[in-house]
Amino acid sequence: MWLLFAILSSIFAALTSILAKVGIDGVNSHLATAIRTVVVLFMAWGMVFLTNAQTGLSAISRKSWIFLILSGLATGASWLCYYRALQMGEASKVVPVDKLSVVITLVLAFLFLHEKFTAKSVMGCILIGIGTLLMVL
Repeated sequence: MWLLFAILSSIFAALTSILAKVGIDGVNSHLATAIRTVVVLFMAWGMVFLTNAQTGLSAISRKSWIFLILSGLATGASWLCYYRALQMGEASKVVPVDKLSVVITLVLAFLFLHEKFTAKSVMGCILIGIGTLLMVL
């Protein structure tokens, strides 16, 4: 089931990039990011209340709160940079560079989460890096 959601995520991410590139025309990138964030906020809390997940708020540990807040800050910084790059550059070049996050995530998962870094994942990182360079140059 995770694969289905991952595929859907990639489809929605692709739509996000194209829709954002069209929508950001003539709009300050920070303002555009704020508008997008408000929409995401309403969607996320809507799902929380729709699934009655709000009852789990009190069970969240201090550690989880800290890391979720840090993750939110990283997301905000990523979105601000992404929208600025998208406003300044071509979507077909900005998006592949943004997706280098896959390589960075694999390296960080190896270093900090002690996940396996196999020959297959090393080769995948190299190919993603090469593919990104080919698309951007």
